Amino acid sequence: MTPGQPPERLGARSLDPHLQRYAARAAGMTASEVRALFAVASRPEVVSLAGGMPNLAALPLDFLSEQVASIITDEGLTALQYGSAHGVPLLREQICEVMALEGVTGHPDDLVVTVGSQMALDLVTRIFCDPGDIVLAEGPSYVGALGTFASYQADVRHVAMDEHGLVPEALRAALGAAQQAGRRVKFLYTIPNFQNPAGVTMAVNRRAEVLDICARHDVLVIEDNPYGLLGFDGQIYPALRSMDADNVIYLGSFSKTFASGLRVGWALAPHAVREKLVLAAESASLCPPTLNQLIVSRYLATHDWKGQIKSFQSMYRERRDALLSGLEQHMPPGCTWTRPDGGFFVWMTVPEGVDTKAMQPRAVTARVAYVPGTGFYADGFGSRQMRLSFCYPPPERISEGVRRLASVLTEEIELLNTFGPSTSRSLSGPQTPTPDTA
Repeated sequence: MTPGQPPERLGARSLDPHLQRYAARAAGMTASEVRALFAVASRPEVVSLAGGMPNLAALPLDFLSEQVASIITDEGLTALQYGSAHGVPLLREQICEVMALEGVTGHPDDLVVTVGSQMALDLVTRIFCDPGDIVLAEGPSYVGALGTFASYQADVRHVAMDEHGLVPEALRAALGAAQQAGRRVKFLYTIPNFQNPAGVTMAVNRRAEVLDICARHDVLVIEDNPYGLLGFDGQIYPALRSMDADNVIYLGSFSKTFASGLRVGWALAPHAVREKLVLAAESASLCPPTLNQLIVSRYLATHDWKGQIKSFQSMYRERRDALLSGLEQHMPPGCTWTRPDGGFFVWMTVPEGVDTKAMQPRAVTARVAYVPGTGFYADGFGSRQMRLSFCYPPPERISEGVRRLASVLTEEIELLNTFGPSTSRSLSGPQTPTPDTA
């Protein structure tokens, strides 16, 4: 309070006494409205079709416990000590072998191990984006990426997708509009395989075209690929990085193909960029957890990890089929949805007038949870969409969850036909991911 300030003005102050001290970029750090839902969705009586959590039931836990104990016994002085921000050298070599399945020929020196690929995305955004810079992202896009871009005050512009992924003509239009306005586009962020949240995959014949468009406009490409090895028909798509090593930064993760709780991801970047990533990583966390890296390294060295991925593929395929079958059987007319051939997610569009965010509390009351579509757009769109996840619940629970959701949606449509559309519309911007929404 300044000297002489009237006491009655104190009541007008914000409940947050530090509000005036925050940096401007803190305004973009908004909490997810789904965070409160997480506690509800975790209740055993609620079927959560919201969570992006991998199902770890297929992992060989007894074998892993033996390996972790062995690491502590044999390498404890290294495993429990500070390490390099660059990452454990052996693990970086092994990651290159993993990426080789997608045609990527990276060098271990150009790879930086991070605390999950989310950290890698944060580092990339930090070193490339100034406030106001334009970032292009698919519409819809991963909520965690949108939150990161907002925290660095980037201006996100969405590029349309269809059932074959990002539309090249829409990319040209977005770049042309930015150029005409005299604005700089720093990079295109894309999840080409089994996209989160839409579940679609960029067609192979589009990939070279997208890369060519970005190269012509001097725009970097950030390829986020956590689901690339989880195709249900065994097909592995060529990574964008395999087609252009000079203009693509590849982000990968073991969260979906091994263990999300270890938080081990990576970024493969052009050599000059790699040094900046290491410096940024040092300032963020000094070094990623050495123990976690050694656990992943030992797993890759001693376990049939390719066979394990096939087990995951089979498990998630069964769950995908249960979700699609339930949608076909129960959803009212006017609903459409994507049909992913890999990954974790289905993207559903509901009839005109239904607001999925407004409907969400009624769905939770009916003991089923989903993520409204607005969280996956930076511009308030998505009120008619929802993301449905099939990765965690068993098939019979997925079927029951879809039945409950269809009942809620049918009632919502009946109310709409009787009383007209709701005047409220969700205009929420980028949201911070939680374990249930990532």
